Amino acid sequence: MSNLLAKGRLARWSGVAGTSLATLTVMAAPVLAATAEHGGEHGGSGGLPQLNPATFPTQIFWLALTFGALYYLLSKKALPVVAQVLEERQERISRDLSKAASLKEEAEAVMATVDKAMADARAQAQAVIAETVAAFEAENQAKQSALNTQIADRLREAETRIAAAKEQALANVRGEAVGIVREIASKLAGIDADPAQAEAAVASVLEERR
Repeated sequence: MSNLLAKGRLARWSGVAGTSLATLTVMAAPVLAATAEHGGEHGGSGGLPQLNPATFPTQIFWLALTFGALYYLLSKKALPVVAQVLEERQERISRDLSKAASLKEEAEAVMATVDKAMADARAQAQAVIAETVAAFEAENQAKQSALNTQIADRLREAETRIAAAKEQALANVRGEAVGIVREIASKLAGIDADPAQAEAAVASVLEERR
């Protein structure tokens, strides 16, 4: 593509140079003719040498030769160099654009990979958090259940101990009360009370107090 563009520019510039040469030749002819008439009216002497009609063929020859040489130099030397420079510049621009597009694609691929990695890491982190919270709640429930069971066991043990202590205290009180009743009956009435009767009387009183 760049070669075609360079060749097109070279052909266009060559055409422009050829057209310019032909145009200058055509434009120079009337000027030279008018100058010849002017020089003829004044006798062809005493004017500028380049306006002397006798030198017109030589001047036209050198004009054509000069423009021909200029056209040759432009078409064979200058324009190919310019075309080569433009071609190299176009190729460099194309390489830079291709490289930029490749870098853009690589950057987009890297960004897509990073986004996917971040999404995976986020999902994994959420899963780990949910699993940790569930395990923590299950552990807390197990500990709470074990603590409730332990508290209930201790309460039952305490109630058992309290009931046993209460029965023991009542037995001790009953024994002391039986002794006190027999002692009071012995001192006041001079009667030796039967232990069974005294215990029954104390039991009856305790039952009424409950």
